[in-house]
Amino acid sequence: MNAENIEVAFTIASSVVGGLGIFLLGMKNMSEGMQAVAGAKLRALIGAITNNRFVACGVGTLVTCLIQSSSVTTVMVVGMVNASLMTLTQAIGVILGANIGTTITGWILVLKVGKYGLPILGVSAFAFLFSKREKVRYLASMFMGIGMVFFGLELMKHGFSPIKDMPEFREWFSHFTPHNYLGVLKCCLVGAILTAIVQSSSATLGITIGLATSGVIDFPTAAALVLGENIGTTITAWLASLGASTNAKRAAYAHIIINMTGVAWITMIFWPYLKVVGWLVGHDPSMMVVAEGGDQSFPHIAAGIAAVHTGFNVSNAAIMMPLIGVMTRVLKKLVPEKRREKPHLTYLDVRMFDTPAIGIQQSKRELVRMGEILERMLISLRNSLVTGHPDEVVKKKAFSRENTIDIIQKEIVVFLSHLLSGNVPQTVMTAGRRQLRMADEYESIGDYITNIFKLNLKLIDADLQMSGKGKEEILDLHDHVFSYFKMINHGVVNENTEILRKAEEQGVLITKLMKHYRSEHLERVESGEASAHKSLIYTDMLNAYRRIKDHSLNIAQTLGGEK
Repeated sequence: MNAENIEVAFTIASSVVGGLGIFLLGMKNMSEGMQAVAGAKLRALIGAITNNRFVACGVGTLVTCLIQSSSVTTVMVVGMVNASLMTLTQAIGVILGANIGTTITGWILVLKVGKYGLPILGVSAFAFLFSKREKVRYLASMFMGIGMVFFGLELMKHGFSPIKDMPEFREWFSHFTPHNYLGVLKCCLVGAILTAIVQSSSATLGITIGLATSGVIDFPTAAALVLGENIGTTITAWLASLGASTNAKRAAYAHIIINMTGVAWITMIFWPYLKVVGWLVGHDPSMMVVAEGGDQSFPHIAAGIAAVHTGFNVSNAAIMMPLIGVMTRVLKKLVPEKRREKPHLTYLDVRMFDTPAIGIQQSKRELVRMGEILERMLISLRNSLVTGHPDEVVKKKAFSRENTIDIIQKEIVVFLSHLLSGNVPQTVMTAGRRQLRMADEYESIGDYITNIFKLNLKLIDADLQMSGKGKEEILDLHDHVFSYFKMINHGVVNENTEILRKAEEQGVLITKLMKHYRSEHLERVESGEASAHKSLIYTDMLNAYRRIKDHSLNIAQTLGGEK
């Protein structure tokens, strides 16, 4: 290769690499902006998933349209299956929808606004830099992403243009043309490998459209590459499933089977399929237009490529939808359950970091679990106080639950620390900080419940019995505190920020009740009804119940936005 060819190759590489980098950054900005603006809708969509395969498919389509990445959607699905938040049947439906939703990228690229990419980027950048309103900033970030996508595509298109005049590249590309079935498979393989390396089907779609619109490759070659890209994109979910649960692995393999099966049947009818696409587009995608200056262009090839992508995924989803039940049974046989698979302690999963709007909902679920465990601990504690003789099973369960609360709190802290370290909207940041505070309060409540349990064991070990009046007072205080905690915990579940006033009023009454019972106990000590040792244990119990009330009130204040 002579010096001139080296210089041309360097120019091509610079434009293509630079354009691809801007394109990928644009996709990221567009995804983050859309997630920030539509975070509540995303959470609502995920919550709407049912065992109805059509609903699951529709949710997968809409979520992927909002996130602008089927890879992120499928990785998120693997994470939710791994956490037992989604069944395998639901996951397959969502994956089929994600395959349809990702095709919107191609239609965005079809828009004839490539030359406006830089102006869109510039105007959006000014709005992002100088606006003080968060929603405007995220909208600007989304449009900055759109501008980068179009500008990056223009750079790649111009970068690829000189390739068609270079004999070396023309000779190399001639080995990958779909003139026959083997040629179609070779093109599919190239598309699959390229997408597996880049790990973004949107990026390889952009490269394919850039090559096609600059005339480097023809429409059939581009169509075959796009079909292969549907196989390459499955590697992301497969990598995410490594080390995950059996069901999560099945979900990843479902993605692979769906896409590989689809490519297998579509390549068998490749040429008739392209004719149908041409009919749907209304023009021959291969048609070339020569301008007055001699410049060649292919005005309909981008639409043809987008139609190939959409038509394939919609048709494949329609064929696979009735077979979801069969596929689920096949996957259960292909990937058998492990004999001793360790159950997951929490719902939290690092796969959620790319979707903070969904991730913050998963940590909320963990807070709800903490509250449920604490309610069970309080019920178990009351039974122990009533019987006075808890057996070994009850003891182990009490301490095990306290240990579980500690672990969940630590995992919430680690998870939210990572989640909030990225570029997240203020609503997610605020919710994350509240969750961190509430997790700490829940953990403290668990400690005090365990302390009361230990104090009761001390009484038993010292062969001391509370007087009838003393036990009656402790149980009454326990019931008040339990009702108080349940009320606040219910507020957390339903995100009822109006609960604070009621919590403050009832909190004062519980404090007065605790002081009243302490005074009555001291009178019994003075009269000789209670020993000094028993008195210390009893007052420690009263104080522990007061601390449970205090930490419960802190949760209500955090929920109300005061802390």
